[in-house]
Amino acid sequence: MTSGQHPDADLAIDVRDLVKEFVGKRAVNGVSIQMPRGKVWGFLGPNGSGKTTTIRMICGLLSPTSGEGKCLGYDIINEAAEIKRNTGYMTQKFSFWNDLSIRENLDFVARLYELPQRHAVVDRTLATLGLQQRQNQLAGELSGGWKQRLALAAVTMHGPDLLLLDEPTAGVDPQARREFWDEIHLLANSGMTVLVSTHYMDEAERCDKIVYLAHGNLITQGRVQDIIAESKLITYRCTGEGVRELAQRFRDQPEVEHASYFGAALHISGIHREALVAAIQRVFPDGQWEEVPTTLEDTFIALMHRGGADKRSFA
Repeated sequence: MTSGQHPDADLAIDVRDLVKEFVGKRAVNGVSIQMPRGKVWGFLGPNGSGKTTTIRMICGLLSPTSGEGKCLGYDIINEAAEIKRNTGYMTQKFSFWNDLSIRENLDFVARLYELPQRHAVVDRTLATLGLQQRQNQLAGELSGGWKQRLALAAVTMHGPDLLLLDEPTAGVDPQARREFWDEIHLLANSGMTVLVSTHYMDEAERCDKIVYLAHGNLITQGRVQDIIAESKLITYRCTGEGVRELAQRFRDQPEVEHASYFGAALHISGIHREALVAAIQRVFPDGQWEEVPTTLEDTFIALMHRGGADKRSFA
């Protein structure tokens, strides 16, 4: 822990009313987030919702237009350098050196952080992330999953208190995603706070809590089951011949908040059971319908509709 950090602070992130404007466009509009230490948080929202901009303000890479707060006990405006020293930030795009081997990449990063006994640190990092057998392979020759593992090793080898991951599993196979998440939970169990930006609902459900942004606004935050419950949505599922042709007809029904395909089935959701049943009777009474638990994806689709159109200003 770096000198100057406040060890008694229970919150890894405590920011209030963050606003960021870029030449005629308000990208983030008054976001407030409180995140306890040692938890895994999912950061969700559609493309362009302000996730990455908010993450960069939190970790001191981008100054807010207005708002205030602390990250790891440090002021996000005046103590940004301290935040960066105690944070690991893994970008969506692989940002290490393709013409260096795995070991050479990690050794270079250790030099940048001026880590003592860096050779021992690199050896330990290679072992922890299962990279020993490939340590002499050029990074540019690695698959997406192995590049991801190398990037995770590089951004955690200095022992940060906060790990920020911006869409880290985009473009990797399901097995690599599962293995990556196993590593994330091991890091959180050791006391690290992890904030993950993701589009995958199954990944969001692996998080202790989630934050959902749309159009630069914070729509909701909390535990997955609480957010689903607070939506008050009731969901019906229909399978059978021709269900794919029915989505738009159900979207036109005022009682239906959303209608979407899930595999070979159609889900419709709303807050009034009797009204949903009435819509079913009007549109497709002969379908194979059943009431099912509302999923996180059902909830987010409804939240997007409730959020309405993007009202941020553009030049």
